[in-house]
Amino acid sequence: MHMMVLNPEKWVEPMADAGADQYTFHIEATDKPTETIKKIKDAGMKVGIGVKPKTPVESVFPFVEDVDMILIMTVEPGFGGQSFMEDMMPKVQALRAKYRSLDIEVDGGLSPTTIHKAAEAGANMIVSGSAVVKSDNPKQVMDNMRGCVREWIMKSTLER
Repeated sequence: MHMMVLNPEKWVEPMADAGADQYTFHIEATDKPTETIKKIKDAGMKVGIGVKPKTPVESVFPFVEDVDMILIMTVEPGFGGQSFMEDMMPKVQALRAKYRSLDIEVDGGLSPTTIHKAAEAGANMIVSGSAVVKSDNPKQVMDNMRGCVREWIMKSTLER
């Protein structure tokens, strides 16, 4: 679950009861990130923290060791079909350089024409909505994007 809500700690139990196995909240949405992380873990879910474009990536550094994934928004949250914000890739690069094994997700404007930028920056989890559902061949689009990310993962593994 990617929860773009204020006070995300209020929704942990309902989402766990609904069967969610991962709960991603936005760092900007709570004054209690440590408590929210604990609550999510206590509910038996993996933890993700999302970061909006105008929020410095350093805001999540104190919590990285306690979570499973960091989500970098590559559009302003709110609606689908927005253009990919390539200027968010330094955030992905900073996370990847500092935390080599961290799952880093990107969400917003990802398509076959932008996926390589996210993969090369170090993202290994991709959210793509419009590019997939508006495609004449969603399977081909998904296969293409998966292949691009897998290629980066293989290349970066060999470079280590």
